[in-house]
Amino acid sequence: MIIGVPKEVEMDEYRVAITPAGVRELTGAGHKVLIQKGAGEGSKLPDDSYRNQGGTLVETIEELFEGAELIVKVKDPSQREIPLLKSTHTMFSFMHLAPQPELARQLMESGATCIAYETVELPGGGLPLLAPMSEIAGRMSAQVGAYFLEKMIGGRGILLGGVAGVPPAKVVILGAGIVGTNAAKIAAGMLANVVVLDKSLDHLRTLQAYVSGRLTTVSSTALSVEEYVLSADLVISAVLVPGARTPKLITEKMVEQMVPHSVIVDVSIDQGGISETSRVTTHSEPTYMVHDVIHYCVANIPGAVPITSTYALTNATLPYVIAIASRGVNAAIVDNPALAKGVNVMEGKIPNQAVAESLGVPHYPISSIVPFSL
Repeated sequence: MIIGVPKEVEMDEYRVAITPAGVRELTGAGHKVLIQKGAGEGSKLPDDSYRNQGGTLVETIEELFEGAELIVKVKDPSQREIPLLKSTHTMFSFMHLAPQPELARQLMESGATCIAYETVELPGGGLPLLAPMSEIAGRMSAQVGAYFLEKMIGGRGILLGGVAGVPPAKVVILGAGIVGTNAAKIAAGMLANVVVLDKSLDHLRTLQAYVSGRLTTVSSTALSVEEYVLSADLVISAVLVPGARTPKLITEKMVEQMVPHSVIVDVSIDQGGISETSRVTTHSEPTYMVHDVIHYCVANIPGAVPITSTYALTNATLPYVIAIASRGVNAAIVDNPALAKGVNVMEGKIPNQAVAESLGVPHYPISSIVPFSL
């Protein structure tokens, strides 16, 4: 199979979807890998590092799409890339379609098969391709929250860990999954007063085992969310419903009543955001103020540390890329139920139920599209 890896075009996106080691694995298995020139520069992976492992460099995005069958990306397809998609293409990348109905419509019209990293789901509910980025985003959320609490940035002027005789900042984390767990580890390690809310008592028990004695866990209800958010110095959104829009747990009225110059770090923004006042920002302009509350809503947080995140992402995705390239997309889907859950668009239909429900379009089970008797 011919695999194409384009240069990411989203603002402040420095990751790349494959490393030279991945190219070596694919070419060693008999596949051809097209790399757009400059694709790895943001992650300190020069063109020669790909060429030396058997990759074929191409100049333009048009040339890459024309020659490739499987397009492997990091971020969801851009408006420059969408017109290049054909029904013969398979695209494998982050998609985040639930809050983007227009993008979903365009992908459906292309006829391409689109597999989303964030909805590849193991039988036990694990998200193996989202997990490494969630780890990074969770850890960074505490870092950036601490930074934007500084006075000269517009924050309250409070140190996350406090000092002797002065209490630490109150950090409230909504969600105890991978993002929340990693945010809690860093915030607790910085000696903040950490409170984590989640509906799952099992998640809270697991988190307590990781960070024993250094945080408080609370069962999440509408009342408890309101109570803790209104008194927080820093709120980190770590809520995820795979494939679906993030529920709006923080209303604009709640934001009005929050501590002045407190901070919301909305890690959930790529699925629509947790607050009614959240909107997507970039690393170049990461924050804005609503009702005297700083909002940090960068949709590609791990893009700020591309050397770490490129390797973490490609370590997870490469086995799936190899499976698709070696077996073909239909057979790979039949062989791997986790990959089947990742199919967001196929033959103009939406096979993922959560995505379909969020978009308000008909849901077509993957078994009604791909013959599972292959």
